[in-house]
Amino acid sequence: MSRPPLPPFTRETAAQKARMAEDAWNSRDPVRVSLAYTEDSRWRNRSEFFQGRAAIVEFLTRKWAKEHDYRLIKDLWAFDQNRIAVRFQYEWHDDAGQWHRSYGNEQWEFDAHGLMRRREASINDIAIKESERRFLWPAPGPRPVDVAGLGDNPL
Repeated sequence: MSRPPLPPFTRETAAQKARMAEDAWNSRDPVRVSLAYTEDSRWRNRSEFFQGRAAIVEFLTRKWAKEHDYRLIKDLWAFDQNRIAVRFQYEWHDDAGQWHRSYGNEQWEFDAHGLMRRREASINDIAIKESERRFLWPAPGPRPVDVAGLGDNPL
């Protein structure tokens, strides 16, 4: 299975890969998201470590059962050969209705077929008021073209 764009990445193809990941994650479909990763993909997400597509699906199912009305924006930070680094922000609310903005960085490593074989994510959460939300498109679904990315949203 191949998942273009393929490494080695250019600025354009790395940015395209980041936007494709953003769109997939905004679908909140764990199976769809998992198909961008190798069968034995290794993950570190916050303090959790796991490996494989089945574990990815389980993790994302659990994540999106807790993080309601999830909306994510990713921004290319750096790239080299088969590696991409992104920064991201996402907003969500918990069962009690408290909104949060999560800030983070991810490091990605791809195989020759364009599948991610390694993902490391560092993430911090802050509680926000609903009036402080920035990401206001219908969810689930991709960010509309007219909604600005992180470049317009200071950290």
